[in-house]
Amino acid sequence: MKSNLSISKLHVSVFVALLFHISGAIGILCTPYKNWFIQNTPVNLTVMAVLLLINQSQKNKYFIVFAIIAFATGMFTEMIGVNTGLLFGHYTYGSVMGFGIKGVPLLIGIQWLVTVLCSGAIMHQFQHGIENRYSNAGLKMKPILHTISFVFDGAILATFFDFVMEPVAMQLGFWNWQNNEVPNYNYWCWFIISALLLGLYKILPFNKANQFAIHLFIIQLLFFIALRFFL
Repeated sequence: MKSNLSISKLHVSVFVALLFHISGAIGILCTPYKNWFIQNTPVNLTVMAVLLLINQSQKNKYFIVFAIIAFATGMFTEMIGVNTGLLFGHYTYGSVMGFGIKGVPLLIGIQWLVTVLCSGAIMHQFQHGIENRYSNAGLKMKPILHTISFVFDGAILATFFDFVMEPVAMQLGFWNWQNNEVPNYNYWCWFIISALLLGLYKILPFNKANQFAIHLFIIQLLFFIALRFFL
């Protein structure tokens, strides 16, 4: 019964995520209601974050600590970036993303949490498969290499997501870069901050398996790829 309930929850969550993103892509690209869909981006992001947390199978104190730190780190680093340019570069947020603190919408902190959680879940699933192959071959990966690979590859994944998203976000008015150019420095900051958060994700003892997180990352990535090509 518990297994069936879990599968049902995952299926419903994936259906909702697909519905929101496919509808959003069609609405933005193919209908006269483009602005309405853009203005309701906060609803989309909030629903996805809630579904992600619902599908987290073990929300113990360590997971809660990680979630708070990831959100706070995202907000704090973005505040530094927006107000000083010392991180990421010179940019400002538009009104689309909703209420914020010191020029940074709260949804940005939530999206940092979502992106890192999804990247971590993908790396966990990937490394689990690698470990099984090693085990079947009578081999064992060194723990230090296991951790370095997890953090490095996961940070690349998170940074790649930002790379795909950046030009679309500017066109939709989520934020604006000075001279309309995204500096390479932005991606270095994304990589380093993501790596630090993924290191924390890796060492804290909570269940890393989250199938919806993997689906959500792919759905969001395809959404931004579609808009990047056709917007």
